[in-house]
Order: sequence, then structure tokens, then C-alpha cells
Amino acid sequence: SDLYCLLSMPAAFCTSRAMSAPELFDRRLRRLRRDRATPHFAEHAFLIHHMAEELVDRLAMVTRDFGRALVLGASDAHMIDRLRGRGTKVVAADPGFAFARAAGGVQCDEDRLPFADASFDLIISIGLLDSVNDLPGALALIRRALRPDGLFLGGFVGAGSLPRLRAAMSAADGDRAAPRLHPQIDVRSAGDLLVRAGFTMPVADGDRLNVRYRSLEGLLSDLRGMGATSTLVDRGPPIGREALFRAFETFGEAADEDGRTAETFELVYLSAWSPDASQPRPARRGSATASLAEALKPKS
Repeated sequence: SDLYCLLSMPAAFCTSRAMSAPELFDRRLRRLRRDRATPHFAEHAFLIHHMAEELVDRLAMVTRDFGRALVLGASDAHMIDRLRGRGTKVVAADPGFAFARAAGGVQCDEDRLPFADASFDLIISIGLLDSVNDLPGALALIRRALRPDGLFLGGFVGAGSLPRLRAAMSAADGDRAAPRLHPQIDVRSAGDLLVRAGFTMPVADGDRLNVRYRSLEGLLSDLRGMGATSTLVDRGPPIGREALFRAFETFGEAADEDGRTAETFELVYLSAWSPDASQPRPARRGSATASLAEALKPKS
């Protein structure tokens, strides 16, 4: 079951799910995956650390103080420690019981946040939003939990990630494709979701991280260690011995001369603010005092 990982799907799938639709992700399995990863998480946490460092750098460019912050994704203690080092009071939350307990935080899912409106100046989500059942709802709850002019920062694995693993899984299943892989969200759709959730000044951009593995087992070990294997409700039938052999063989065929296969993680970063009257607003349509046509005329 650990071979079920991630795959890009149309963005409309992620942005048009009705709240009454069957849930895509198994909430209980998601908790169990993260609890299982807790003891040895530090040995496989390079991806989470990379995203956290990127978010820390973005936060450093904001010239204001934050009194109270919520960190969604308690697996990264470095982020929590850094915020507390800035004098910020931090509340940690995580879908996994073990990570939440270790951080002295709250166990909850992002689309079922238990926090009151306007509770935080800053909310940061690390490596989780790609496996939330109701992502538009989760972003709306995050926006509501922010005080006016509060900042949201997020990072997660996006569309186009793990092409070598995707090819290996395709070879394993052959003509009988199984629903083994998570849908993923691209940068453009992520920005649209921020607008839909009611944020202002939304920014969505991306980053690429390439990692080289000697075998498929190394990649799967990292995914298990990060709690990043599939939590789909419908995960398809188990992969048999012959199919598993085809997956390993296909992955190895993409190896470079040194015997290592390069795998790619496409990372998506979000930045947005909760609405406030003090924020700059676009000019009212028709309020311009100069003609664009006149400005574009060639000068004599």
C-alpha cells in the first residue's frame, strides 16, 4: 500500500468538489501514516525542511511583528522554534496525534479547524494542503481564523511531481490502471483557490527540487518516512510481486551513468492576507485621469 503516492490530475477536480461529495482521502489513514512516520521523521524530512526554510525566508521579508501564530504541520519543530524566537506565541496543529502531542498542540484536520475566528496574526501550513479533502473549505477556515490584515503562508507538493515514480506505477499496473495516486494542484489553480477563499493580495509561485536515488526503494522509504504515501479512500488492489518488479525495473531504467535516478518534486508556495480596510485596493474602474490610447501614441 505504500506504493500509492502522487499524480497530477486536472485542476478542476480540485476546485469544483462539492462539500456533499464523497471524501477522497481517508482521514483515519492520514493520521496513521503521520503517526507511523513520527519516530524516524528527521531522517526523511528534507522536503519539509526545504519548504519551511523557503517560508521562513518569505516571512523575513515582511516588516512587521506577529503576536500569535498557528503552524499547521507540527512535524517541523524548527519552524515553531524560529517563530517563538521572534517573540511570537505559537499554537501547533497536525492531522497526526503523535506530531501534535510532541509539539504540545492540537490534533485536527485543516478543513475542520477548531479555532475561533480572528484568533491569529499569522498562519503557516507546511506540506499538508495537497491531501485535504475540502481544500477550498480549509483555506476559507484559515482566512477566518486570521485577524484582519493577518498573513497566511503555505507550501505543499504540487502538480508535476514524481514523474519517475508515476512512470514506475504505470508500468506496474500495465493496462489495468488503479487509483493509486493523489491528485495534485498546480500553481495557477492554487492562486485561484486563494481568491475563492476570500484572501487579498494572493501570490502563488513554485520551486523545483531534484533528488537522486539509487533505487525505487530509497524514494519509497523517504515518502513513508515523511508520512507522504497515499491516503486515498479508494487505493485499488495490492501490487503483486511481478508488478512490483516491473516498477523497480522501470525506475532503474531512468538512471544516469552513476546508477542514480533523478526524481523531481514540484513545490507550490502560497502567500495571502486576510482582508482589512487599511490594505491598498485597485482603483475604481473608469477613475483614470489619463487616456491609455493617448499615452501609447508615438511621440513626434
